[in-house]
Amino acid sequence: MQFSKINWFKFAAPQRFYRLAGQIIPWCGALALVLTVIGLYVGLFLAPVDAQQGDSYRIIFIHVPSAWMSMVIYLAMAFWAAMGLIFNTRLGAMLATALAPSGALMTFIALWTGALWGKPTWGTWWVWDARLTSELVLLFLYIGFMSLHAAIDDPRRADRAAALLALIGAVNVPIIYFSVTWWNTLHQGASISFSKGATIATPMLLGMLVMALAFWAYAIAIALARLRVVILEREQHAQWARAELGTV
Repeated sequence: MQFSKINWFKFAAPQRFYRLAGQIIPWCGALALVLTVIGLYVGLFLAPVDAQQGDSYRIIFIHVPSAWMSMVIYLAMAFWAAMGLIFNTRLGAMLATALAPSGALMTFIALWTGALWGKPTWGTWWVWDARLTSELVLLFLYIGFMSLHAAIDDPRRADRAAALLALIGAVNVPIIYFSVTWWNTLHQGASISFSKGATIATPMLLGMLVMALAFWAYAIAIALARLRVVILEREQHAQWARAELGTV
């Protein structure tokens, strides 16, 4: 069958996507594990010592990918929430709900590792820097999305209310990304630029990119696993879902 002739819309049905997700999860999970081992080996053993920061800079192999993913996942969450809001698609709203905890985790890791990095670099765990503050706001947006959704009993109303919050909060993502350009901040600028290329050594860049791919694979696997749980909760009235739950 040709790729262009595949009917991708059939996977919009929760039942079909539930089974597809079950097939994807093991592959993404295994890929995340392999890439993490490779990325950490490159970052901890092959990458050279930084001339100014010494070995303390190596936290970037966790900090930078998690910071990237915190923003990417929020945009994905807002996108699927918008799809659910505009087109009234159940699966879109479910995807947004499943992505939120992963995004909150990535944001927390980015803030925590940033504090660990900031102590030896800046001499303090935290400063009200533009990027740090906007990243903290992102964590509150994730928590707010999940809390609002959980506070409303009717799932469809909860989807709509949380979607509006996600869309409003999306304006914070470009603020995070461009904060070091728009304001005079302590946070260093981007080490990788599409216009200027990389400003770090090749092993450092390689380790960071491999870890970013590992975080991607992990986020996909864990979000799909959570989505399967959400689908079963929402579709428990259906016979196929009851069969999966063993209640038939």
